[in-house]
Amino acid sequence: MHPSLFLAALCLGIASAAPRFNENLDARWTRWKAANGKLYNKDEEVWRRAVWEKNMKMIDQHNEEYSQGKHSFILAMNAFGDLTNEEFKQVMNGLKIQNPREGNMFQLLPFAETPSSVDWREKGYVTPVKDQGQCGSCWAFSATGALEGQMFRKTGKLVSLSEQNLVDCSRAEGNAGCNGGLMDNAFRYVKDNGGLDSEESYPYLAQDGRCKYKPEQSAANDTGFADIHQDEESLMLSVATVGPISVAIDASLDTFRFYYKGIYYDPNCSSEDLDHGVLVVGYGSDEREAENKNYWIVKNSWGTQWGMQGYILMAKDRGNHCGIATSASFPIV
Repeated sequence: MHPSLFLAALCLGIASAAPRFNENLDARWTRWKAANGKLYNKDEEVWRRAVWEKNMKMIDQHNEEYSQGKHSFILAMNAFGDLTNEEFKQVMNGLKIQNPREGNMFQLLPFAETPSSVDWREKGYVTPVKDQGQCGSCWAFSATGALEGQMFRKTGKLVSLSEQNLVDCSRAEGNAGCNGGLMDNAFRYVKDNGGLDSEESYPYLAQDGRCKYKPEQSAANDTGFADIHQDEESLMLSVATVGPISVAIDASLDTFRFYYKGIYYDPNCSSEDLDHGVLVVGYGSDEREAENKNYWIVKNSWGTQWGMQGYILMAKDRGNHCGIATSASFPIV
């Protein structure tokens, strides 16, 4: 845990009266702590249990409403259960949007037909799900994912690329390491730098460090990047014809934090206030549903214990839900 978060939690725990816990949740709390390696001192455990119970109650209520047909997705407790929403956003969401967009606009092909479904994982374009840890480096994971796909398209070889290289070395382009950044800035760094090292040669540490880029370990390059028009039709065509695409979304809601499976749609999700970088690797539809059945297949960077083994199905063709088409781009290799 970040020291400042612990201090704030500890102070709040001491300042408030000891909360009354639900004894029926004792066993679940004990199992959850063990499963996630959580160790607290006595004062912090009081505070963290209270936060966890509040989140647990929200999850149970949502899933009860799901069983009544009120939602299209299910929630589940996960490793983020002892964090408040503010703490979670501070630690896990690190996107810093800049305006205006500076990339070349991706030119849509006239009369291009798009298939009804696409999944680039099946074509070998996508590396396994990664985990950014408690570092606001989502932008770096989104960027490497898009670049990994484009390098595979060009070379036929899938090589995992170094997020740590981007975290440590792309400040001149406007990124701030674990304090946030932007995918386009990452693509700009790769061009300026003349390459990006492999994951194997420059492993991820989930913390800011000194730049250790080695040209001889470079596994990718780009000549710039293209921004995509801010509508879902353009994003769909781009995903279909280019490959995995970097996108920015609003991931600030608790329903996103505790997403488990199903098509994610929350009317409170913003299409303008974007705070998280992820990767669209395809799209499709759930033919079992009569309406609102279309979804984007999105790769996250919160490990495989989150969501659907690290993925989320996000509502498609529902008014640019969560801003998925607002700031989409890809590197040109």
